[in-house]
Amino acid sequence: MGNCCATPGSPVEKNKKGQKKNKANPFYGDEYAVSNGSATTFKLRVLKELTGQDISSQYDLGRELGRGEFGVTYLCTDVNTGEKYACKSISKKKLRTAVDIEDVRREVEIMKHLPKHTNIVTLKDTYEDDAAVHIVMELCEGGELFDRIVARGHYTERAAAVVMRTIVEVVQMCHKHGVMHRDLKPENFLFGNKKENAPLKAIDFGLSVFFKP
Repeated sequence: MGNCCATPGSPVEKNKKGQKKNKANPFYGDEYAVSNGSATTFKLRVLKELTGQDISSQYDLGRELGRGEFGVTYLCTDVNTGEKYACKSISKKKLRTAVDIEDVRREVEIMKHLPKHTNIVTLKDTYEDDAAVHIVMELCEGGELFDRIVARGHYTERAAAVVMRTIVEVVQMCHKHGVMHRDLKPENFLFGNKKENAPLKAIDFGLSVFFKP
């Protein structure tokens, strides 16, 4: 399977006379065209709308916070305000198929679509350069629900009910706005801070889809 950063062969379809014609690739656009003097090449375009191309103009990326199949999450700092955020950087080299690209695009669109909610991580900014897509989000410093469950050993029925109520409220909010998360698990819920009563927040909408309620 080829690297998606190279220009793929365009799919073809037949017109009414049976002749083949090129079908436009939705992930490439003129604004990403680069001329080298003799030819024009196209760079991979993932996001439809973004804050900018140079994330370093607004944020300093720091230590690694976590790592997934496609992306690495870093601590990032707003260079103007000093505020801390989390930045999920997704390497374009990992996006090998049109499905991978569409998943990233949809993840960002879903986070923009959902209203601000105490128990859903907030999207701050989106950047895209030649190498990666950068998704800047609210920083959750309290760790995963999974780790807190392991550290406790067990939850009382009352404490478990509080957690489950939060998860159900997140599902209800998502479904109300036509979104199915599709990857609900303790690893995808983070606590906002390290306090015992910290808000629990749903993260990782990479497998989520839109649906008609």
